[in-house]
Amino acid sequence: MDFRAGNICSRSRPQAAFSLLEVMIAIAIFFMAVFSMLNLVGQNLRYVQNLQKPQIDIGSLAVELSLTNQLEEGTANGDFGELYPNAVWNREIVSVGTNGLFEVNFLVTEGLGRSVAESKLTIILYRPESEPTGFGPSRAFGR
Repeated sequence: MDFRAGNICSRSRPQAAFSLLEVMIAIAIFFMAVFSMLNLVGQNLRYVQNLQKPQIDIGSLAVELSLTNQLEEGTANGDFGELYPNAVWNREIVSVGTNGLFEVNFLVTEGLGRSVAESKLTIILYRPESEPTGFGPSRAFGR
């Protein structure tokens, strides 16, 4: 029997170790998982930020106008003050016919720079007490 130190141990038990390629593949899988989780966290933070931003209720402009008894044709504009900063509204009132029907077009523009959002609302109001100044085709926003 040969009892030399190196011969018996090296032949009976293989060395257990990872190759460099296996370690690099494991690191790549780990970083892909971490970056995908960071992407999900970033998306969720953007969603939360959008939910916390107050949404403009364009119908509140229509309610304010519908409480008046008389309408005058023309345009008006304004802003929402501190309630919705960086948001402005435009309103156009057009007589639809001689029977007291008026088409009211609202356009709300929100944001500055590249992130500008527009909301449009068109309603028909019946106000027989109002005097139409003329009738004809509608001059609605975007038409």
